[in-house]
Amino acid sequence: MGQTITQKILARNAGRDRVAPGENIWIDVDTLMTHDVCGPPTIGIFKREFGEDAKVWDPDKLVILPDHYIFTEDPHARRNIDILRDFAAQHDLPHYYDVGTSRYKGVCHVALAEEGFNRPGTVLFGTDSHSCTSGAFGMFSTGVGNTDAALIMGTGKIWVKVPETLRFVFEGTLPPWLMAKDLILSVIGDVGFEGGTYCALEFDGQAVFDLSMEERMTLTNMAIEAGGKNGVIAADEKTFEHVRARTDRPFDPVWSDPDAAWLQERVYDVSNMEPVVAKPHRPDNRATVSEVAGTKLDRAYIGSCTGGKLEDFEAAAKILQGEEVRIDTFVVPASTEVTRQMHERTLNGKTLWQVFVDAGCKMGHASCGACLGGPIDTFGRTQGTEVVISTTNRNFPGRMGSKQSAVYLASPLTVAASAVQGTITDPRTVLA
Repeated sequence: MGQTITQKILARNAGRDRVAPGENIWIDVDTLMTHDVCGPPTIGIFKREFGEDAKVWDPDKLVILPDHYIFTEDPHARRNIDILRDFAAQHDLPHYYDVGTSRYKGVCHVALAEEGFNRPGTVLFGTDSHSCTSGAFGMFSTGVGNTDAALIMGTGKIWVKVPETLRFVFEGTLPPWLMAKDLILSVIGDVGFEGGTYCALEFDGQAVFDLSMEERMTLTNMAIEAGGKNGVIAADEKTFEHVRARTDRPFDPVWSDPDAAWLQERVYDVSNMEPVVAKPHRPDNRATVSEVAGTKLDRAYIGSCTGGKLEDFEAAAKILQGEEVRIDTFVVPASTEVTRQMHERTLNGKTLWQVFVDAGCKMGHASCGACLGGPIDTFGRTQGTEVVISTTNRNFPGRMGSKQSAVYLASPLTVAASAVQGTITDPRTVLA
């Protein structure tokens, strides 16, 4: 019986030829990422267990990216940055991207890709549940708790149970009204919020490999919303070009064997799919946009690791150019690099940034923004009972600030169309 991508990577980092689902193994970690929310407690546990003067296992393999609660006067949030800053200085960490400096990047998952830390065939753990984003690069990447992260920080190793793999094949050519967000919301709606619990979700098929790396990241990012351990897409030439343009570090990709065993396989024909949303208050509460069209909205939000990449804004701008939003619409780039590109990339003679400004959108700093609510003065925090449509990845009660708000998840195309109309709107009705 053959091995899946996930099994091959875990086997290699365990020093073995093969592994089987359900096995518990020790593996070497290639990269550990943490940020301003979980970094300080991870550091605290590391110091408690390994000693105040202990050294991290490999400074070159530790990446620290503050991104969540950073543009704020909240003293607790600011203290977290101080802890990260002191720790980075103490250990002379080369990959600390301090807020308020030219090194600041933005959302950790997007920055990892931009800075060349995502390399096919490697293992990455992050203290964030959406660390599965990096699996778009043909690697094993998953979230981990603070205690396990502290163990990695001290030893470079972690104990892992090998997951089963669910395979999702998207056949055909993607219509212009569909985006990766529609594909992953369809998957989550099909298998349910817990349907992929502790499984690898592998995405395959022509429609997947036609996607850009940014769009692939949206697919793997939300594997966790089905309970997945990790999301993964096989590396191809598009992957290699992206990685080689950003790092000269070596990598060794692997691919699933033709006779690999899948716990489950689902096949989709994208030509038959419609734009979808996740209704409040769960990512698996799926409906087609046409089923909820006309729902009155108070706010729209375009940003986060699933909706704040350059191609997300290019998609939204196609609809917003020459239009004016009818509701408060927030635009928050995922990274400073995306912000820079929005000021350079043009659409019919205007920069993307200007398109959003002219449409009446409220522009934010590169960060997680309102995706996780944050301190009371964090930009974009939802107050009260608003109905919001958002490109973010989670819509639990209170996720964007207020437990009384209702959040619909959707693609940038659907959010932009809805912002123009003030109600949930099918992008097919406004795309030329």
